Amino acid sequence: MTAEQQTRRAAPALMVFPFPMPGDHVRLAYRELHIAINGTEEEKQALGNHALLPRPWEPASCLDPDLRHDLWEWLEDVVIWLNREYTWDVSGLIPSCWPLHPHLVHEIAVLADQRRRAGLAMTSDALEEWHRYCLPAFNDRMRNRLRAHCDDEHKTWPAKPRHNEHLAEASRQRRENAFAHDVDALHLGRRTIEQPELPGHPRLVEVDLNTGEIRDEPLGAQPHTRTAKGPRT
Repeated sequence: MTAEQQTRRAAPALMVFPFPMPGDHVRLAYRELHIAINGTEEEKQALGNHALLPRPWEPASCLDPDLRHDLWEWLEDVVIWLNREYTWDVSGLIPSCWPLHPHLVHEIAVLADQRRRAGLAMTSDALEEWHRYCLPAFNDRMRNRLRAHCDDEHKTWPAKPRHNEHLAEASRQRRENAFAHDVDALHLGRRTIEQPELPGHPRLVEVDLNTGEIRDEPLGAQPHTRTAKGPRT
């Protein structure tokens, strides 16, 4: 037996590692969300405004510093777990600079939440859906957005100059002018609909129901009679 084989037997490694569990503050956030859906009326009211409850899959909603710290720690553990358990080729690795990519932060938070929920299900259906759709779709979007920019080290945002141009005063003013013109056109259109400008009263004419002929005389005019020599009133 070789020394390597002896080492393997002495310190066996797990074939797979469990999905990372979030910290106390993130678990509390999930518990409050569970109560908001499934709790008693008294428990729901005690939570206050449910729209303000932090949602770990939306990091921007987690405003408590301790919760925010716990969330980042959990997402880091999830990234390490994903890279080990689900990635073989280097092109599929989530880069170590992921916190510097807002698009990855948003997506990883959702990916982690979906995996957590799938792991809590009583059947494998949700986990199959996560394997079939959620994870592959995330990987495709990540590769499409990052391409090879951060293969070796983090690169600056390629779109930053264009983004700065968007924020420039001249560009902003053009958009503000377009918004103002659209609102003015909307007001004008509403006034036209509510108070249409009519050129005059409609001209009512008589239609012969037998022939479909439109008689030129307006309704209400004195009828014409005819003789052998022509019309006579």
